[in-house]
Amino acid sequence: MLVLRALGLGDLLTAVPALRGLRSAYPEHRLVLAAPAALGDLALLTGSVDELLPTTRLDALSWRQASPVVAVNLHGRGPQSTHALRALRPTVLLTHANPEERGPQKGPQWDGDVHETHRWCRLLEYFGIPADPSDLQLAPPQAPSPAPGAVIVHPGCAFAARRWPLDRYVAVARRLAGAGRRVVVTGSADQRGLAIRLAAAAGLPGDSVLAGRTTLSQLAALVAEATLLICGDTGIAHLATAYGTPSVVLFGPVSPQHWGPPPERPRHVALWAGSTGDTFADQPDPGLLRISTAEVIAAAERLMSPHPPSNR
Repeated sequence: MLVLRALGLGDLLTAVPALRGLRSAYPEHRLVLAAPAALGDLALLTGSVDELLPTTRLDALSWRQASPVVAVNLHGRGPQSTHALRALRPTVLLTHANPEERGPQKGPQWDGDVHETHRWCRLLEYFGIPADPSDLQLAPPQAPSPAPGAVIVHPGCAFAARRWPLDRYVAVARRLAGAGRRVVVTGSADQRGLAIRLAAAAGLPGDSVLAGRTTLSQLAALVAEATLLICGDTGIAHLATAYGTPSVVLFGPVSPQHWGPPPERPRHVALWAGSTGDTFADQPDPGLLRISTAEVIAAAERLMSPHPPSNR
């Protein structure tokens, strides 16, 4: 069975319930996940994936085996992703119906107003495969945490529209460090400069900057053993959901109803100004800018209090 999800960290983690549904429905099949190579260790922690097929481009799907018995499109609505899988001539293809394709099709219509996790569970349920959208947890990583019990501040996001201003992250980090918390700053290697500036401005020690110094497995271990995560709408937020780590996640321009943590889990607070915008804009979303430093600090302190809130 070949499952296509050649996207990022958050995309993998929101597809975990669907992967587990497929594992249960096809227990005797070898489940191969087509995804970026960097996600390999985490994919195995789902307990559903047997092998990762390194894939970053749909036109470079390097499947060298016989046609898969089952191919599953968890990548997108098509047509490119559907065409890439259909070209492998699978016996069974599970995908959304594509209005751009002619002839009879089997599959649900794409719904743009649904949470990403529910989207893929609904796809499988259309084909008679049960999947529980709340089944999001990961197995503990084998790597040790580089900073057990720390508060993680993660200022970077792939798109500028989702990046809360650096000076506000600085204020939050300074407040939490001043209260005696160990604060570390994470990010990719490309975001290390941003993390260094944040740490310097907040008065954090040099070894607090972990951006660019952790593998994905080490980052998972860090989140799994953290006291709190503060970040924007990006992949690391889904690690907090997977490990039940308290988190404050800042949304804008995308609604948490589409990509946020499950609303029934009180350990996660999604802050959102209630407006949507252009995900690919080159400036922070206006709604994101309406989230104040005081709101983030208040949410963080509530989650770290001896008696955290019982509802979200």
